[in-house]
Amino acid sequence: RMAESPLDPPLAKMLLFAAGQNHDDDDDEKKAAAASSSSSLEKTTTPPPRCSAEALTVVSALSVPTIFFRPKDREEESDAVREKFFVPESDHLTLLNAYQQWRLNGYDDAWCDAHFIQHRAMKKVREIQAQLQDLMASQKVPHVSCDGDWDLVRRAICSAYFFNAAKLKGVGEYVNLLQAMPANLHPSSALFGLGYTPDYVVYHELVLTSKEFMRSVTAVDGRWLADLGKVFFSVKESYADRIHKKHLHKLREQHMDADFQDQRRIDELDARRRRSKRPSNADDDANGSNERRGGSSASQRICLPGGTNRKRQRPPRAPIAGFS
Repeated sequence: RMAESPLDPPLAKMLLFAAGQNHDDDDDEKKAAAASSSSSLEKTTTPPPRCSAEALTVVSALSVPTIFFRPKDREEESDAVREKFFVPESDHLTLLNAYQQWRLNGYDDAWCDAHFIQHRAMKKVREIQAQLQDLMASQKVPHVSCDGDWDLVRRAICSAYFFNAAKLKGVGEYVNLLQAMPANLHPSSALFGLGYTPDYVVYHELVLTSKEFMRSVTAVDGRWLADLGKVFFSVKESYADRIHKKHLHKLREQHMDADFQDQRRIDELDARRRRSKRPSNADDDANGSNERRGGSSASQRICLPGGTNRKRQRPPRAPIAGFS
């Protein structure tokens, strides 16, 4: 499906992840279904939360250069108006918020001019969104909203741009986790005046001006990177966690040994019962074989007239002539 999409691979991945069409979610659904079926047949698995409608808007907004404009003679005023759309944790969500406000105001061009938003760029975003929605319908990708749970959108963004993850190095300074390239927050970013700097972020692209500035930045949880980018990242366990894991491993081994010993005792008891029943079965088999052959050995004796158990006697010899 990513190959059939006209978008860049990260943007296509974001849409599929937000719609719950990635392989990881399928595996999670199968595991959840197996666990629920083994525990109780009455329990039903709930589908994973999806946010494909919001992700579609973010992808469409990222497909245009920018939706905000900053005139030179009205810089402070435009910055103050732009801050009204800021979502403190994400520039991507700031774009989403601006588009939703434009939609609530009836897609008005005058509203865009009053809020220093390019109405032509917004119309382009709307066209791209309609085209991508038709493509999603043809591919049977669900179009579902998360109803304001924007942490799901941030997780979808992290799944698409985990390779552009950066870690905090100083005040407003970051370093790319994979390439060790320095990156900085732009003053126009929603995270720049957040009040606190998140430890981990992902960004859409890196722009070089006077410094290496990150464009379209979103704060993410470090565990999301380990979960969604398992090839590159992992969670480092503390000493207490390692000790706890070893303790659980020992307990699991002890339970396995106890189960093995119990099963071994049961097998030995079964074997003893079979051996105790084996002689009687052998006698029964011998008697049955004799009966099939025609009876016992006594019944096979030849019986003569005059008695059933009388032995056959020889007749007396005639006397020889010359002898008395």
